[in-house]
Amino acid sequence: MLFNSLSFALFLPVVFILYWFATKGNLRWQNILLLASSYFFYGCWDWRFMLLLIFSTLLDYFTGIKIYESNTRRRRLFWLWLSIGINLGFLGVFKYYNFFAASFVEGLNLLGFQANISTLKILLPVGISFYTFHGLSYVIDLYKKRITPERNFIDYSLFVSFFPLLVAGPIERATHLLPQIKKKRVFDYADAVDGLKQILWGLFKKMVIADNLAQYANTIFNQSEGYAGSTLLLGALFFTIQIYCDFSGYSDIALGTARLFGMDLLRNFAFPYFSRDIAEFWRRWHISLSSWFKDYLYIPLGGSKGGMWMKIRNTFIIFLVSGFWHGANWTFIVWGFLNALYIMPSIILNTNRNNLDIVAKGKYFPTIREFFAMLITFSLTTFAWIFFRADNLNRAFSYISTLFSPSLFTSPNQVYFSEEILVLTGLFFIVEWFGREQQYAIAAMCSTWKRPFRWAVYILIIMTICLYGGHDQTFIYFQF
Repeated sequence: MLFNSLSFALFLPVVFILYWFATKGNLRWQNILLLASSYFFYGCWDWRFMLLLIFSTLLDYFTGIKIYESNTRRRRLFWLWLSIGINLGFLGVFKYYNFFAASFVEGLNLLGFQANISTLKILLPVGISFYTFHGLSYVIDLYKKRITPERNFIDYSLFVSFFPLLVAGPIERATHLLPQIKKKRVFDYADAVDGLKQILWGLFKKMVIADNLAQYANTIFNQSEGYAGSTLLLGALFFTIQIYCDFSGYSDIALGTARLFGMDLLRNFAFPYFSRDIAEFWRRWHISLSSWFKDYLYIPLGGSKGGMWMKIRNTFIIFLVSGFWHGANWTFIVWGFLNALYIMPSIILNTNRNNLDIVAKGKYFPTIREFFAMLITFSLTTFAWIFFRADNLNRAFSYISTLFSPSLFTSPNQVYFSEEILVLTGLFFIVEWFGREQQYAIAAMCSTWKRPFRWAVYILIIMTICLYGGHDQTFIYFQF
């Protein structure tokens, strides 16, 4: 069930009405309803994968209790590694087995040996990377004694599988979400209205901008051999905007939906394309994943406490792992490696915490220096996205080779582009720029206007979605 589908448009109001009216404010029944709705939501993809989700939930629930109750460090470590090992084992089989098998065969062939290893013809369970990380953070926090185990299985299951975040995040922490699940929730009209606005903006980003630019980007990337460098530049720019609007659009819908039920999820995007350096970009892009790797990988590896060499080593590790988390392809690993290289100057010069504030805060326009800093950061990010989008490394290097050829300075090939979509994309960036100090771009838009004018803006956005959206395309991050 996609957020941008008719089925979800019917599903959400039904759950909302039952949640606030049929349960009569009873917390236990609210949580049971949300859990049942979440399993139904997930089962619409493929009911067989529900067994894997439930098994993962049971595993972390019981190992979490065992970790807490164990009176020796050795036993606590045993239960911790049992959970980590089984969770990563499932992730490895479903997501990475074919990659490792194919890479092993290719390596042997390069050495002159002939090998034939069977690959698995299995589907990747949607959301497995996200709910696996939910469970891992829970058991690790228990081991570190940051939290106590959740004894209510319904509440813990809801933490793992709450439907707005189940298939593509944000990656939640037990310290943040579980207390909300256990706390009585009262309907807040203003918060619900704000949630609907965030859903509306997320749908606009996904259906109008991302889905339309996806058609252009796919055409150019899939037929890149026949296009000039100038056309490939457009393709890279289109994908850069597409992936942001696609994933941040999902996150906006997820956060807005959660707010309809009185829940506050972790913010996942903070206008990353207005960043002035790569370090700032990674503080603003997929925030829940970046902070997860920092807390559960970078800091346990020693963080930056062991001197410059350890800081550099650990930075490369988390970026390479982050790339590999995104998919079983060398292109993602190169993408992670590139971003690690990008951030190295700020790590070495200790300037990675320079841009903590919002760019041009309280101003209409950035300074010349800020503008060029954003332009350079955006350009570096766009170049790295080529590897992220390419099917394999050969296609990526071929794309880049043509991109930086003399044909870069020729007129683009004749590829169909809708002028309306290009204009809407430009207007989208203007709205994002003027809304960059808010939680999402239109959070404060029209807030002081009278109701008829506010509704006129909302209706205009809805009409735009109806006219230019409706492709019902899946979200990019569902494959991760």
